[in-house]
Amino acid sequence: MINMYEIKIPVGVDVTLSDSTLTIKGKLGSTSKTINTRLVSIGIDKGKMTIGLTSNKRFAKKAALAAKALDTELSGAIAGVENGIERKMVVFYAHFPTTIEIKGDKILIKNIFGEKVPRITSIVGSTKVEVKGQDVTVKGVDPYDVGQTIANIRGICFARGNDTRVFQDGIYLAKEE
Repeated sequence: MINMYEIKIPVGVDVTLSDSTLTIKGKLGSTSKTINTRLVSIGIDKGKMTIGLTSNKRFAKKAALAAKALDTELSGAIAGVENGIERKMVVFYAHFPTTIEIKGDKILIKNIFGEKVPRITSIVGSTKVEVKGQDVTVKGVDPYDVGQTIANIRGICFARGNDTRVFQDGIYLAKEE
């Protein structure tokens, strides 16, 4: 079993650690993550970040799992602040023409399944949502925020109590870049 993970910090990305909060800043924005210091320890030194396990044997298995999860999460966050994350979704309807409207940090989905009242969901974090006709673009720097915004949109469009083979109206993930 590996006791330590190393993540290379690219040039132009600034990583700072204060108490149990890790802040990652890049050219496109910044994100912060809370670290469970009972399970893992983080060190930042000369362009690399190391994630180590605690020495407490009682938490050894959880610490190993937490370190691997944190390695994946921080690698995704570094890639996000450096390159950005963009997901494309498509509005599909067969029965009723569905429209989407953005108001602040809320997304209004109108006329889905012929409903008179719009379904409302929220945009998570600093994620940006753009609507052009039937195409919806979700952009951001934090993989968690982008993914949760997509999950919110997909969840609010679910046809409850209907056969999804017949009622296929909704907003679906089309392309990842």
